[in-house]
Amino acid sequence: MTFTAFAAGCADRSMPCAQLPELDTTNPLLAEWETPHATPPFSQIELSHYEPAFDAAIACSRAEVAAIVDNPAKPTFRNTIVALERQGALLDRIAGIFFNLLEADATDEMQEIALRVQPKLTELSNDISLDPKLFARVKAVYEHPGCCLSNEDKKLLDNTYRSFARNGAALSDADKELYRQYSSELSGLTLQFGQNALAATNAFTLHIADPKRVAELPAFVKEGMAAEAKARGQKGWTVTLQAPSYVPFLTYSSDRALKEKLWRAYNSRALGGQYDNTEIVKKIANTRLKIANLLGYECYADYVLERRMAQDTPTVTTFLQELLDATKTYADRDYKTVSDYAATLGFKGELMPWDWAYYSQKYRDAKYALNDEVVKPYFKLENVKKGVFLLANKLYGLNFTPNEAIDVYHPEVTAYDVTDEKGRFMAVLYLDFFPRATKRSGAWMTEFRGAQIVDGQETRPLVSLVMNFTKPTEDKPSLLTFDEVETFLHEFGHSLHGMLGEGHYESLTGTSVYRDFVELPSQIMENWATEKEFLDLWAAHYETGEPIPAEIVERIVAAKNFLAAYGNVRQLSFGMTDMAWHTLTEPMEGDVMAFEQASMAPTQVLPVVEGTAMAPSFGHIFSGGYAAGYYGYKWAEVLEADAFSLFKEKGIFNREVSDSFRKNVLSKGGTEDPMQLYVRFRGHKPETRALIEKMGLKN
Repeated sequence: MTFTAFAAGCADRSMPCAQLPELDTTNPLLAEWETPHATPPFSQIELSHYEPAFDAAIACSRAEVAAIVDNPAKPTFRNTIVALERQGALLDRIAGIFFNLLEADATDEMQEIALRVQPKLTELSNDISLDPKLFARVKAVYEHPGCCLSNEDKKLLDNTYRSFARNGAALSDADKELYRQYSSELSGLTLQFGQNALAATNAFTLHIADPKRVAELPAFVKEGMAAEAKARGQKGWTVTLQAPSYVPFLTYSSDRALKEKLWRAYNSRALGGQYDNTEIVKKIANTRLKIANLLGYECYADYVLERRMAQDTPTVTTFLQELLDATKTYADRDYKTVSDYAATLGFKGELMPWDWAYYSQKYRDAKYALNDEVVKPYFKLENVKKGVFLLANKLYGLNFTPNEAIDVYHPEVTAYDVTDEKGRFMAVLYLDFFPRATKRSGAWMTEFRGAQIVDGQETRPLVSLVMNFTKPTEDKPSLLTFDEVETFLHEFGHSLHGMLGEGHYESLTGTSVYRDFVELPSQIMENWATEKEFLDLWAAHYETGEPIPAEIVERIVAAKNFLAAYGNVRQLSFGMTDMAWHTLTEPMEGDVMAFEQASMAPTQVLPVVEGTAMAPSFGHIFSGGYAAGYYGYKWAEVLEADAFSLFKEKGIFNREVSDSFRKNVLSKGGTEDPMQLYVRFRGHKPETRALIEKMGLKN
């Protein structure tokens, strides 16, 4: 949203202009931005600017809402529903900057600011959603919407009414106060959970001084460890719990003692100790249950899934169980295959989780002659980026031009102007590739601003992709693993969803869709990672320039299918434990580890290790947006496997198919029911057999 948008409701003659408080425009967060595409002036923003800006923006939002509530005119779609959609633009702008940077470049002081600001935002949200006069206006429009509303308008009206109802607007006064209390508590708990998980991740390092203990490691692993040690002022080699450091060490080291120590540390993050999240996990689950019960639902999953493509809890539990039934036997065979192979190499005893990556890689090397050292030279980061941009051009006609005039929030970030084949400006894309202590783990797409049209003036999105890829070393560029290439394509799919979004209302554009639909545009992009026709356009050895050989691509595909069943069941275990936490109908007062073991027992393939649990660091469901929604990754896999089969049939660069996907999925956002959008693109409802076939399990 642009700075001038937050009084947009005044354009309606029946809408009185809000008496906005005077703003301190010396604060860059409160000033108009004379920057390219009204991008944030990051270099001008200081930590001291945030809290005053939040306070001012909250006051503006309250004034805008008051103008809607006190409007003497009859409630209409324009003066109530649209006005509500537009209010809070200044606050959205500030929050979009602050909370995105809190994930990507946080400091201790920012985390302290977040703890002070979050209660104010929760209070504002509750004051809006629980205002009886405001809800009365919304309800009046919902019951008598009038004529001439577009489908997009009708969707906004329905979403607005349901949002109020689902946030306590129809509760009694006493229950509204309880709702305020619970939602405020939940907000603080999820914020603290995330901070603890990040701190626990950063708190552990494994420093190795003895060169004999790293001698066997591939050069790229040793170089990364040496660079990490040097950055910390240490001699030797250092492993952290960040994926680009942790995963290669487990994969290539035969030192079981060190690997066990590292694996246990990773899988017990925030489980006891200084950054303990175990009590917070229970409080989050129990507070969510209280909220669900207060709103008339038996469990939190029932509340969440009412507004999802899956629609209800039985559908999700049945879906997960069906996939488990179809693949668990194959997953157990995967474990036996790797265990038996390890035994041929002299391994004795039970293959433990910290052994799994090493011996499965050894098997992969023997059977498919494939490891990261073989693959990584063809995946130089700059070349991968070129390939991803080229794919977007072939499918959707997009062009990416670096714009050094755009301010960035960290020196490692680059910004691009994104235009279509007709020269239309579509978005700004920020790319942030490498790990740092101020960035949380994982990879994600986010927005500093979404797409919308206000009074005929279009605002295009500001999209950011944040990753944690392998860093360059002193003598080698950043060379990605195949998994990292897939991750890049995945997150870029989310960015396409944002950049190609069209519509009048930001809450309905881009990735503002049901959680179990949002992963379709991302996961479908991963399919191109193994298409030779695509790889031939850019995947070349960083030293020789030799194109990636067809036999390596064939081995990658075969190796992916080798542990496909195991990987599928592992993901199902996450979805099932998520559902277990959020189908509770009584408060959880027991042991977190025991609860997790019980919820994951049907999916268990590797041996259970006492003293570990993922829940205390499972940010997706306890501090992210995937509570009762982690199943959505598998749900979307079914969607994308079925959807990509059309590209395979018509051609992986077929513009007719990609234009249809853009028109019916990417550009539509949340303006229509996702199943209707999918069927319009594919011609039928998604079929699970496409996923089973993709995993090579059809026989």
